[in-house]
Formats: sequence, C-alpha cells, structure tokens
Amino acid sequence: MEKIDYSKLKFKSGLEIHQQLDTHKLFCNCPSVLRNDEPDFLVERKLHAVAGESGKVDRAAEYQASLKKTFVYQGYKNSTCLIELDEEPPHEINEEALKIALQIALLLNCKIIPITQIMRKTVINGSNTSGFQRTVLIARDGYVETAFGRVGIDTICLEEDSAREVKKEGDKVYWNLDRLGIPLVEIATSPDIKSAEQAKEVALHIGDVLRSCKVKRGIGTIRQDVNISILNGNRVEMKGVQDMRTFVKTIENEVLRQKELYDEKTPTQAEVRNALPDGSSEFLRPMPGSDRMYPETDLPLLKISREFINEIKKDLPKLRSEIAGELKEKGLSEEMIKLILNEDKIEELKSLANIYSNLNFIVKMIVLFPKEIASKENKTFEKIEEKIIDYYGDILRLLNKKKIGEGDVKDILINIVNGKNFEEAIKIEKADNSEIEGEVLKIIKEKPGLNANAYMGLVMAKFKGKINGKEAMEIINKLVKKK
Repeated sequence: MEKIDYSKLKFKSGLEIHQQLDTHKLFCNCPSVLRNDEPDFLVERKLHAVAGESGKVDRAAEYQASLKKTFVYQGYKNSTCLIELDEEPPHEINEEALKIALQIALLLNCKIIPITQIMRKTVINGSNTSGFQRTVLIARDGYVETAFGRVGIDTICLEEDSAREVKKEGDKVYWNLDRLGIPLVEIATSPDIKSAEQAKEVALHIGDVLRSCKVKRGIGTIRQDVNISILNGNRVEMKGVQDMRTFVKTIENEVLRQKELYDEKTPTQAEVRNALPDGSSEFLRPMPGSDRMYPETDLPLLKISREFINEIKKDLPKLRSEIAGELKEKGLSEEMIKLILNEDKIEELKSLANIYSNLNFIVKMIVLFPKEIASKENKTFEKIEEKIIDYYGDILRLLNKKKIGEGDVKDILINIVNGKNFEEAIKIEKADNSEIEGEVLKIIKEKPGLNANAYMGLVMAKFKGKINGKEAMEIINKLVKKK
C-alpha cells in the first residue's frame, strides 16, 4: 500500500462509538434481550419525513422517504410494550443507564451537563417505529491522552438503540423490536486525530473505559464509526469500523480513495459509507445534516444533580489496564490476566483470593477447567459453570487444609458435573508412591532416552488423575538421574 503522508494530506478524523449498556430499556421496563423465536405479532407501517428544529427536512430523511419502503415490525407479548410501538408516551429515563453513562463520561474527563433536553432525531429508514430516535446530551469537553497527543471528546449522549433488521422482501423490510430501546452511550471525539495509528489508539482506550463499566458484551453490542476528510474536502462517515485487525487498513483505503478523487479533480461527496471486511467500503446514503433534531415533548428536562454526580465519583470503576497492573503485581501471569479480564471474572477472583493464595490456579479453576469440561461434555461454558460455581470456595478450603491437591480439582469438578454430591466428588482414588515408582521404571525400560517431561506425559496418561503431578515429577526426576 502507498505510504500515506497524513500531514501533507491535511488528514482530519474523529470517532463515533455506540455501546449498549447492560440494563433494561431506556424509556420502558422491557428487558434488553434479543430473541430468535417466532414473533407473537406483526405491525406494518410507512414512515414520512418531517421538518426538524430548524424548520427544514433533513436530506438523509428525504432520501429514505424517496425509497417508499413498507416496514413490518415483529414483537412479543411478554417483552415488547406499547412504547416500542409508539402507541404510549415514554417513561422517565432509566436511572441505572444514566449512572453508567455518567461513569463513562467521568472516566473520559468530561464535564457533566446539569440540565439538558431529551431530543428526537429523525430516522425514517424503518429502524424506529416512531420515525425518530430519542437521544440526550449528558456530557462534553473531555479528552483522551495518546502517544501522538491529546484527542478531545466532544460529546457523550445517552440514546435508544434501533430495531434489528431481519429480512427484506421486495419493498418490505422486516424489523424485530427486541433491540429497539436498549440504552446506548454515544461517544463522539473531536476531529483531532492525525493518523490511522492514533485513531486505533483512541479506539482501544475508549474500549478499555467501556469494558470497565456495566456494558453488554458480544457481537453487535458495540458499533464504531470513523469520520475522515483530507485536503479540506467533505467529511465521509465510515460505518462499522470495529474489527481492530483491519481498522488501520480501512482508514488508509478511504484516505487513498479520497486522494484519488482529489487528483481527478472530483469533489469528495459528504456521504455515509459501509466498511467491508476486506478494508474497502461501499456507499450507504447521503450524510445527514443538522436539520433532523427537535425536542422530545413527552418528557421533562433531564436534571442531573451535583449530589448524584458526587455519588458516582465515589464509586468509579477502575480501568481494565489498571486492574491488569495490580494483578501482575500480585503474581498473576500475563496469560491468566488476559483470561480473567476477557471472561469478566475479576470479582470472583477477588472473592476466592481471600481463601486461597495461588491466583494463577484460581483462574485455571474458574475459567480454564469449565471450558475444558464443557468441550468434553459437549455443553456450554454457562451450563457447566452453573453446576460447579457454588463449590469453588469449598474446594479451595480443602486445598488449604491439604486434604486434596491442585491436581485433583479438575476431576472433582468433573465428578460434580456428572451428578455426584460433593462428599462423593472429592473422593479421588490415589496411587501410592511405590506403585508410581514401579510404573516409571517400567516406562523407562520400555522407552529409554526420553526426557523427564516426556515420561511425565506417559505416566499421567497411565494413572488418569490418580496421582499428584508435582509428586510424580519428583519421582521421575529421581529415577531418571539414577539411570
């Protein structure tokens, strides 16, 4: 790829990140759960563009209206309410979601807005039954420090997620209402980013902040967009740039696309493009303007008190990078730190560390062993964990009393999964040292010249959990030296 001189090209970029929060929906009490079963009912609608606060119709809304689509909404009796169907006014804003969004704002050094107006943002592509999305500006003027300099955080908004597109049939588009209304925090940086590498650093830092708070995990729970312009041209918004493996490549490809247009004396269009897996992109729609916002008339002004902010400040979560540093100081290996953070098991580790001092082993017990057992039993990690999680503390207490060894724990967990009660599960049949020594001598005689680790594998396979690994290695080393 052509080397890019970002400074010469007057490259400007900013990020927009949308992250789902792990609470019930933003303006009702429906659960934030996605469903795959057949819907209980369908509602069919057409949506029309209306003027925004400025009195003008947004051009992106006009474009969507010109497509003349019919939208079919799928809903459920026990998890879809009239608010999602736009047949009932919204409830007051979800306070837990507001608290999480404010935590994120404070961790990004933002100033909280004490009195703010919930707004309606015109969206008539079918993703909202009402033709608008509710959003509220809660913080601004923050920043992220990077190796390339400071990048500002312009705004942080709390808003409702859109419906989930299911399928298209001719001029009909089908949407599921399960996602509509899930709380989203929207983070918009200033256009301070000066290279693709700096953009990646900012995205990773914001991701660290988000994962330190109560947010949803998994595919579809975070959406990351990148705004790019060069040589004082029009801004292009790149949707769906969240795969960090192709993040830099996607930005570089867009820069080169815009440069090619500039060289051909063709103006770059202000548009929204969809990022593709190979790092290229495709046109989605015209860039929306500022004419699509107007006040939400069914809700009062949102007032965020100083007392509420002070309470949140007292209990701000630590960043994952901070937690990783603390765990490293306590002796946890890099591999185990990554495991415990990825599985979000920090609180469990802290609790069990009060019982048993070997943190590396605790991580093995609560993350690795359940995964291995799940694979062997052909069940999910969650199903296996559900059966064994209540026994972790009891097992560690037995380890402290030296009534069992660390090498016994996985077999004990397998026994519990297979239906044995705890008293029966901890009865592990053991081979005595003389039996182990006899078998080691036999293996050495049959396979002379191997190293101690090779003999260890053969011995462990022979006894299948009936021996302690540490004691077995001591015997092997002693006998190998004699030979």
